[in-house]
Amino acid sequence: MRPDTPADHTTEAERLLRTAAQYPEDHEPLILQAAAHLELAGDRARASTLYDDLLAAPDATVDHPHLIKALKAANLWEYGHEAEARAIIDGIRAAGPLDAAPWQVAAETLEAHDELEKAHDFLSTALTLLLAPGEEVPYTVQSLLTGRHRVRRLMGLDHDAWDELAGQLHTAPVPLDELHDPKRLWSLGSSDPVELKAEITRLRAELGTYRTALSRPFPVAVLHWPTDELRELLTAYPALTGEYVDRATHLDRLEAALRDLHAAGTPNLGIVTGTVPSYEAFAASEAASPAAPGLLPQYATTLAARGRAIPWPPSRTAACWCGSGETYGRCHGV
Repeated sequence: MRPDTPADHTTEAERLLRTAAQYPEDHEPLILQAAAHLELAGDRARASTLYDDLLAAPDATVDHPHLIKALKAANLWEYGHEAEARAIIDGIRAAGPLDAAPWQVAAETLEAHDELEKAHDFLSTALTLLLAPGEEVPYTVQSLLTGRHRVRRLMGLDHDAWDELAGQLHTAPVPLDELHDPKRLWSLGSSDPVELKAEITRLRAELGTYRTALSRPFPVAVLHWPTDELRELLTAYPALTGEYVDRATHLDRLEAALRDLHAAGTPNLGIVTGTVPSYEAFAASEAASPAAPGLLPQYATTLAARGRAIPWPPSRTAACWCGSGETYGRCHGV
């Protein structure tokens, strides 16, 4: 049953905190989920404490410090700590993280508080940093284009090249210009059944977009084994040799599978990295043998659901996902 009341959200937060204590490898995403539930329960001060606890941890144990800071800023602004929230957001802009999520959270915070010019500047800065000219737009960056389009419509600005690109990437049946039309607010007060029906259609399309966004933490993920882990896996479970053969074959098959999924129109693709101890623990939890090939995709899905996936494809100038040290464009992106 989904949490509905403040008490339900508090209960769910407590459950997540207990789970985080049991699974330290998934500590960060579980704590972030718990903080989100505390915000929904109205306990914003305690949510801030959770963000502070994550940020106080050693750098090596925190995967997404800038995202944590952005979420903290959004929460602080909602309960009267505007100055501190602004300072955090300015710090994120100065740091220039190469991850879309903190930029999006911070920009939406500014937009929610009618800071449209600053939100526009924030999103434009992020796209300049994360979107290479002429390259395919990474899935995680598409939401920045959509958000910038919305802000520019609210500001009454004419379309530019990025607005056109946002419209091309938009797949909902209602055009992006219509979804982001500021005049829609007036139609909500109309007594004309035709106008109300049209607005319901637009809202349904917008809800579909939000549902897609909410699915991002759970991508379609394929399983990657680093060199040492693959060697240990095949030594312990030789029955899996048919699945992987050797390291080079494993990497080539992984990239090929992702490209096939992409060509078929599958959105939100990702890569999860396996370890033998983690895989064996997962097999034990499923009362299954680690030597069973059918367990591998279940393990990948579970890792993705815990927030362990990295988006694919990376930028051609980013480090390749295989860990070779080469850029993706010179390695598996050839």
